[in-house]
Amino acid sequence: MLNILVVDDLELNRRLLTVMLEQQGYRVFTADNGLNALKLLEENKIDIVLLDVIMPVMDGFETASIIKKRFSQVYLPIIFITSLEDEASFERCLAVGGDDFLQKPFQEVILNAKIKAHSRIRNLSQKAHDQNLQLEYHQNQVEREHEIVEHIFNNALENQQAFPAHLDYHLSPAAMFNGDMFLVAQSPIGSLYCMLGDFTGHGLAAAVGALPASRVFYTMVSKGMSVSDIAAEINTVLGNLLPGHMFCAATILELSKSGRSVSAWLGGLPDIYVINEKGNITRTLESQHMALGILEPEEFERGLIHIEVEPSSRIVMATDGIIETTNLNDEYFGEQRFKKVLASKSYISTEQIIERVNRFARGNQQQDDLSLVLLNCLPVPSPEQTYEQFSPLPFHISMSLNAKQIKSTDPVLEVIELLSKIGGLNDHRANIFLMLSEAYNNALDHGVLGLDSEIKNQEDGFLIYYQQREEALASLSEALIIIDIQYSPETLELDFTICDSGNGFSKTGQSQQNLVREHGRGLCLLSEIASKVSFNSAGNQVEINYKLTASKASSH
Repeated sequence: MLNILVVDDLELNRRLLTVMLEQQGYRVFTADNGLNALKLLEENKIDIVLLDVIMPVMDGFETASIIKKRFSQVYLPIIFITSLEDEASFERCLAVGGDDFLQKPFQEVILNAKIKAHSRIRNLSQKAHDQNLQLEYHQNQVEREHEIVEHIFNNALENQQAFPAHLDYHLSPAAMFNGDMFLVAQSPIGSLYCMLGDFTGHGLAAAVGALPASRVFYTMVSKGMSVSDIAAEINTVLGNLLPGHMFCAATILELSKSGRSVSAWLGGLPDIYVINEKGNITRTLESQHMALGILEPEEFERGLIHIEVEPSSRIVMATDGIIETTNLNDEYFGEQRFKKVLASKSYISTEQIIERVNRFARGNQQQDDLSLVLLNCLPVPSPEQTYEQFSPLPFHISMSLNAKQIKSTDPVLEVIELLSKIGGLNDHRANIFLMLSEAYNNALDHGVLGLDSEIKNQEDGFLIYYQQREEALASLSEALIIIDIQYSPETLELDFTICDSGNGFSKTGQSQQNLVREHGRGLCLLSEIASKVSFNSAGNQVEINYKLTASKASSH
């Protein structure tokens, strides 16, 4: 039922309109001046106002103006009832907020037609208002939820600001939430771990994987786990959590405590560049693996790249949003422009690089998240922590692996898991893994399989090398690798001996490391971490001594 307010100073007009309107089933309120009309409007829900122009106390012009100001959220039609006929009066009625006119004497047919027409407009306005309120409510809910999620993300993705001398980074989401993530943490032995990840898509849907991934990252770094362990665990978690079409291209790397070596797992992101102080590229590291969350755990590839770096070296990591930025001509920023920008200024900052990217885009809307990290290869300050007590019991582990066992098992991982259970050794897990995996892979690749690292200097050399490795391993029929490990609680030392049945190799050529070759890092890496590294005369046995003291643990 419509509620109609009739405002007229003449009682006869009020009675006449009331009778006509009530006959049509409307509910009628009456007022003899504008002031009383405003009181009724405040107290009752009025749908249409029939308003006289000339009245005492407050006339129709003033009343209409006030009504439109006070009740503006929903269309409230004002139909002036007047005997005035001059154009100036009509114009003024419209100017103060009038919506229609009804001439005196009243014609019932015209009155009913105007009321029905304006009631339809009011109904539409009311629906629009209700929908706007619902939209405002949902928008407030979404904003509140986004605030909560953003708070959780900010608390979950910690430590980025903790290493200003080492890290210069930029994260620029294409939507409210970033599909890219950058994680930083320090291990118990002082190494600096970084992970740059790019989830499929962008916005909140892409960002949901960052929380479980970050939890795995921080937990495993705090336990001193290796880069390959971290990558494998994140792969498993994301594979179980995310739908099949989502994954995370990622780079996970570890900068040693001394800042002299880097271990990296590369899965699906653009090439990593190692640059000098002038921005010239000294080494390019290409992706070696599929993105995280795609492969089953038993299919996952743990292989790492180990490189030696100089104090002036900087490692450049970026997601594909940088090189795939387009300008108004649909041209990509591309790798070549990116390399030129890196070399355009000594110690260039991420802010300066992003400024060049934005200048290239020329206002073209950002289509993807932009993430860029510059890691300075400097010594890492020691973490403040307490170390687990070392076991007081000595132990000796020895295993002999034949060809079948070499082809079907990963002894390094099993040995690492075993050693991590011994008191005090878990804090050194990353160093032990690097030493043991480097020595074992060297024995297998160069000793047993007889592979030549020079192959890696060729174009696509790494691909050729690992194809030959896979073929040689598949055809392996007779071989032996012996792993011997001794722990001395009195001297807090670990002694590793790895011996293979191969023909041996010459270690002389590897004593002077060329920093440009990834495959020539073995002896340098072992010498940096271990206290002593020695080979037998045949070159098929290596002995490694590693000191477990807290000071040693924080020196690499």
